[in-house]
Amino acid sequence: MSSHAVERPTDITMPSTGLWAKLPLIAGIPGLIGTGFTIAMMFGEHKDRAFFSYLFAFMTVLSVALGALAFVLIQHVTRAGWSAVVRRVAESAMATLPLFALLFIPIAVLGFHSLYPWSHESDAILEAKRWWLGAAEGNGSGQKFYVRAVIFFGIWTVLSQLLWRWSVAQDKVADDKVARDAISDKLQTLSAGGIFLFALSLSFAAIDWLMSLQPHWYSTMYGVYYFAGAILGFYAFLALTLMALQKGGMLKTAITTEHYHDVGKFVFGHTVFWAYITFCQFMLIWYANIPEETEFYMVRMTGGWQYISLAFPIIHFFMPFLFLVSRHVKRSRVGLAIGAGWLLVVHVIDLYWNVMPNFGAHGAEHAVHADAAAHGAEAVHGTAAHGAAVEAAAAVGHHAPGLHIDLLDITAFVGIVGLFLATFALILKRNAVVCIGDPRLPESLRHENY
Repeated sequence: MSSHAVERPTDITMPSTGLWAKLPLIAGIPGLIGTGFTIAMMFGEHKDRAFFSYLFAFMTVLSVALGALAFVLIQHVTRAGWSAVVRRVAESAMATLPLFALLFIPIAVLGFHSLYPWSHESDAILEAKRWWLGAAEGNGSGQKFYVRAVIFFGIWTVLSQLLWRWSVAQDKVADDKVARDAISDKLQTLSAGGIFLFALSLSFAAIDWLMSLQPHWYSTMYGVYYFAGAILGFYAFLALTLMALQKGGMLKTAITTEHYHDVGKFVFGHTVFWAYITFCQFMLIWYANIPEETEFYMVRMTGGWQYISLAFPIIHFFMPFLFLVSRHVKRSRVGLAIGAGWLLVVHVIDLYWNVMPNFGAHGAEHAVHADAAAHGAEAVHGTAAHGAAVEAAAAVGHHAPGLHIDLLDITAFVGIVGLFLATFALILKRNAVVCIGDPRLPESLRHENY
């Protein structure tokens, strides 16, 4: 045994009273009601809307849990010292990923054919993608989709559970240097290989579950686009959760202005990263002017969606960039809370903008692409045939439904957020809210920005 115990804070356990103690119940009840109501509506006349509302909520909340997993992997790979006092929050958030495997069942079993037109439609473009998508109809429809989903959740579950369990086990040997260091080595080794599996699985999941909602459209940057939003959403969630923990009486001395400053820098930096990826994706598609690529933006430049599209550069980049660029704002709890809260809301809008314009647009899209093919959709750029194809693709936007927030959007979002928060709180309260066994904890407690 080491002759010196690891330096650790004292306020590291969840209180038996107060908001945090009641959070599983406070969040769990509306979570069950909202999710249950939305799933029940999947069997009625509004089932198609329920499927899209549920997918939007699922992918939004899942992004935060995946962002947490990315954060933990990065911290172990880089042997980061500053984050030891905040990492348990991320570990608890990523440990909820098995819940999302369960929540995915309504999408895979009930909503598959309603959500993904390639599962029951066919044309020249879709047939060229069958090697990935799978069969359009019959017994083979969706097999590849389901197999990949099992692989994705398998990777995320194994990584998140091992990283969380080993970190908790490290707390129990906090005073044994040899045992602590051995677990740290295991965590780093797992993260070094796991980060590649995570990157690939997240990218392909975004392609399967989001990009294939509009199967004629494609972007090689879409996986990175979803990751950029996920990691930004997690950092915003982390900042607000740390403040809530301190308000609840925990980690009042362990988490300092220095840690908030670092979290604020990550929020600021990933705001720029999201803007960079988003602009590059748009710019390349705009410049190439290929109908199968431009239709994504065509749909989102009409019916009220154009206001969100045009607002994104302002509300998702310029405003938070100019607000968070100041060192003083990042070191202010109030300032950081405003910036993080704003970006979390905008992240929700971003995923809503990605999912909901596809509701009701599938039939129009299929007809338009059939017409585009008749006019020579694969004609050379600049020819009359190509111009006809572009006009046909643009018609998708005129057939797409307008922006309309439905009650099901709210019930689905409240439901899945509630279940996530309830599960997150239950996991967090089972152990110390800080990684007391991490050998870098003393460094984290003394952390300063220079």
